[in-house]
Amino acid sequence: MGTTSPFLGTESELSRRVLRSRHQRLYRNVYLPAGAPLTPVVRAVGAWLWSGRAATVAGLSASALHGVRWVDAQAPAELIRTQAGAVDGIVIHRETLVADEVCVVRGIPVTTPERTSFDLGRWRPLIDAVVRVDALAHVTRLTAAHIEPLVQRHRGARGLARLRTVLALMDGGAESPQETRTRLLLLAAGFPRPRTQILVCDDHGYFIGRLDMGWRRWKVGIEYDGPQHWTDPAVRARDIDRSAELQQQGWTIIRVSRDIMKYRPEVFLTRVRDAMRRGGWLDYERIRLDAGLESWSGHPVLD
Repeated sequence: MGTTSPFLGTESELSRRVLRSRHQRLYRNVYLPAGAPLTPVVRAVGAWLWSGRAATVAGLSASALHGVRWVDAQAPAELIRTQAGAVDGIVIHRETLVADEVCVVRGIPVTTPERTSFDLGRWRPLIDAVVRVDALAHVTRLTAAHIEPLVQRHRGARGLARLRTVLALMDGGAESPQETRTRLLLLAAGFPRPRTQILVCDDHGYFIGRLDMGWRRWKVGIEYDGPQHWTDPAVRARDIDRSAELQQQGWTIIRVSRDIMKYRPEVFLTRVRDAMRRGGWLDYERIRLDAGLESWSGHPVLD
């Protein structure tokens, strides 16, 4: 695993004094060199070692091992094992696993991307579940069709109703949690489902850019601007040039940031509505903004 990986104290040749003075204790008998970063992957490996190598890494820990970046380093590790028990920093799920629902990552048994999504979609609150499944789908190319066989296999599992909603909403095109939340906010407001990662070329077929999401039919694109779009001059300059080229092709680009999503979502939705109308969208009477909804500050998508 490497010099910065967790290890069992009883399997090392280090004295108790050295373990206490030069290492951080993750779980009982599980240590990490002092100063080594405590990442979600490290937590997952440490929790598996704590189990006596007798559990399967699952949930958020499994998604981290599959390559998802958007996992909080402070979140507890998650395991599936038959034995009950509780320990600080580890969530233990007692679930039934079929052999083809487990794979090996870094020499550790981990739920497959399909099974991980099946679990996250049942275990997490709805909006967070979509965020988590989107992130896993993005790095593994997973689709709802890949997960559906597990729904049929485990018909008595708890949380299947929520999972079905998650599968209907998931989209592996989302490149960040905020892109997922932006898409869900648009759907909750009554807009048609946007396509993600839209490639735009000029009249000669030359690539102009890729939009986070939008509607090609009405030539309205949505771009979520992370901090780098404002703090990196080179990124900002490219954004300005690309916006000009997209405008020449008839596109209207609506930009949204974390602050707008958090404090002024109604402004964002109004801008999208107006752009869609100008593009010829005729179904705007269904949108909730026109029904008198003045504030989205308490909407669950924004929590």
